[in-house]
Amino acid sequence: MAPAPPRKSVPKDRFAALFSTLKTQTYHDPASRTPGSHTIRSIAWSPTGAYIATGSADRTLRIWNPEKPQVKNSTELRGHSAGIERVAWNPTKEAELASASTDGTCRFWDVRSKSCVASVPLGGEGITIACTLPPPTLQTQHTLPAHTSSILSLSLSPSGRHLALGGSDALISLWDTTDWVCRHTLSSTVGAVRSVGFSFDGSYVAGGSDEGGGVEIVSFAFSELVLHFRGGGFGNERRGEAGANKGWQAHVETGEVVCSIGTAAPAPCVAWHPGRYWVAYSGDAGGLKIVGAGGGGL
Repeated sequence: MAPAPPRKSVPKDRFAALFSTLKTQTYHDPASRTPGSHTIRSIAWSPTGAYIATGSADRTLRIWNPEKPQVKNSTELRGHSAGIERVAWNPTKEAELASASTDGTCRFWDVRSKSCVASVPLGGEGITIACTLPPPTLQTQHTLPAHTSSILSLSLSPSGRHLALGGSDALISLWDTTDWVCRHTLSSTVGAVRSVGFSFDGSYVAGGSDEGGGVEIVSFAFSELVLHFRGGGFGNERRGEAGANKGWQAHVETGEVVCSIGTAAPAPCVAWHPGRYWVAYSGDAGGLKIVGAGGGGL
């Protein structure tokens, strides 16, 4: 599948209205037999967006084609003996990825042959993993007094200029990597922020949690919550405008949510498409959902 061409950036005042026109596609894994039996722990897009990988607590590692939601068009990679906490793609080779598991191993996979090409013992449970182009120096460069409790997620913007952190204190902090100054701190309505990520153009940040309901999307430049969508529905698009579900209102000056109404299933994993405004997240009953893959106007 050829990668989708990158879309032009959408300004903040138009984003929510346009994003709300996108349709959500659901990808059901047969491993999800009962609610909670197939909790997705990690979601990762391949470098071009041609594939998306999900790693689950029931040790299922599956590769999906976003355009073909039927499970028969997916690829299951077998080998881990315990839950999969993180998956990451080779940034230069579309069909190669790695997975870290609580079985104490990191495994490397080739999607084309559906095989594990290498396995590395970790000496303990594998919690996270990242694939990079240059070899890391593994030397501490900066220590940031960022949050009042544990930092659970982080993401660099595509340009590397900004860093987003999500914490168990229900805060998202946005940092400038040139001077390591915190530019904005945003209060989350969905609980501890388990995942956070930048859109392909670095304009928006999405955060998800396994404690609340829905996903929040923040305008980075203006420190303003522009959209809070809950599973199949959307909240108010901007302060002063009534949304169809009357889900939230954002304080423009601080970016804090001042009203949140309604409930939805938690969405601990959130991941942006690498070239367009599609958002993948873990939906109810452990399923994968992609906003945009079902069609729409953005």
